[in-house]
Amino acid sequence: KQAGLISRSREAQWRPCKLEAAPMREASEWLERYRVMWEAKLDRLADYLERTAAEESPAPSSPPDEGQAP
Repeated sequence: KQAGLISRSREAQWRPCKLEAAPMREASEWLERYRVMWEAKLDRLADYLERTAAEESPAPSSPPDEGQAP
């Protein structure tokens, strides 16, 4: 209520609440900006980690000859 997201009224013993769309829309838009930013940053991090993992992984070795210990 203090954030302006809901309003309350009185009807006899009832206290109906109503969601206020404008503050909810503003909050949603603010969150969406940060969601887009973090999604892009995390995508870049995933790309970087995939590249570095590919660079660090050793090439597959051939299986040992028969009679030799691995």
